[in-house]
Amino acid sequence: MNKFIAIVGSNSNKSTNRELLQYMQKHFQNQAEIELVEIKGLPIFKKSADRFVPQAAKDIATKIEAADGVIIATPEYDHSITAALTSALAWLSYGIHPFVDKPVMITGASYGSLGSSRAQSQLRQILDSPELKARIMPSSEFLLGHSLQAFDENENLKDANEVKQLDGLFKDFLQFVNISKQLNNANAVNKQKAEQFSWDKD
Repeated sequence: MNKFIAIVGSNSNKSTNRELLQYMQKHFQNQAEIELVEIKGLPIFKKSADRFVPQAAKDIATKIEAADGVIIATPEYDHSITAALTSALAWLSYGIHPFVDKPVMITGASYGSLGSSRAQSQLRQILDSPELKARIMPSSEFLLGHSLQAFDENENLKDANEVKQLDGLFKDFLQFVNISKQLNNANAVNKQKAEQFSWDKD
């Protein structure tokens, strides 16, 4: 059975993106082991002369490296991902490179009707950057709009069509992960290029 790390892309104590990942963890428990990872304990990213990386970021990196894939749930603020998620991804590409060629599924929930569509698009660009080099599942947006009303008292998604869509996307992700395992011929070179990318040209 595949093991996935699910990153809550918010530092809020109450987040419907966390609820979405908790639902996926329970709903897909017979298909994959999903471990939720919080970023709210990470400090804001800051470069330093000694390239210090906090232990909490290193711990997350270790979990990502050991996992078969990563699921990220992002909210949308001002048409973008949260500052906390931006900062976390910066730590996870600063001298450590756990995302290189790692299969990633992007999801997202928002209070509005668009379900974090712009934030998901931005997140794809960030994950495709030379410092991260993640392998993002294509054409796979799951956009949970009106997320405050999306779950019932048992924390299950109410809308049967949304459940059906998420089921299909998760099945695709399982196949994407299995295919990705056969596409790692350039992994060593990709990691080397990520490590050689310079942070000193700003």
